[in-house]
Amino acid sequence: MSETTALHALFGGTFDPIHFGHLRPVEALARQVGLQQVTLLPNNVPPHRPQPEASPAQRVAMVRLAIADLPLFHLDERELQRSTPSWTADTLAELRAERGDQQPLAFIIGQDSLLSLHKWHRWQDLLSLCHLLVCKRPGYATQMENARQQQWLDSHLTQDARALQRQPAGLIFLADTPLVAISATEIRQRRQHGQSCDDLLPAAVTAYINREGLYSQ
Repeated sequence: MSETTALHALFGGTFDPIHFGHLRPVEALARQVGLQQVTLLPNNVPPHRPQPEASPAQRVAMVRLAIADLPLFHLDERELQRSTPSWTADTLAELRAERGDQQPLAFIIGQDSLLSLHKWHRWQDLLSLCHLLVCKRPGYATQMENARQQQWLDSHLTQDARALQRQPAGLIFLADTPLVAISATEIRQRRQHGQSCDDLLPAAVTAYINREGLYSQ
């Protein structure tokens, strides 16, 4: 592709609950690479982690509340319609079919996911479907596990954000995003111990969690 086309970015997760550790690095990423919209994809049956404590409806409600005043973000509920595991490659293939072969697509992951990407279902297909935008995560290595994986990473790396808009897929961009040391696990543990989480997630989400009595047992 010789002309630049607006890059569409996707960000999947359990969002149990959604918090500033999800939102703030992605907002910084959007400024860095010029994203106009990021589509959040809550998953129903996460293949790599325990099942969510909140129901799909509750997690969708929390996402809606979190992004109500953030026009960067858009919600896509397609993965919640599935009873099977939310394989990223399958979702990306579906989105690629909808948006065409030439639309630049990117999937946002954390450094932790990059390091374990070789364990994902059909991971070798991912870069034929999208770019990967990698956000920093506190406490994780910056090098891949072995020389072969590092060679794979190096062969796809770009430092040119504009290159992400000139081709539909195939590049990996390591973003200089803030290290936000917040996890949903920490929030659930704080709730169980009756501790405040006001500094970890949007006020509207906190109010919803309180109304629903989530994560308190």
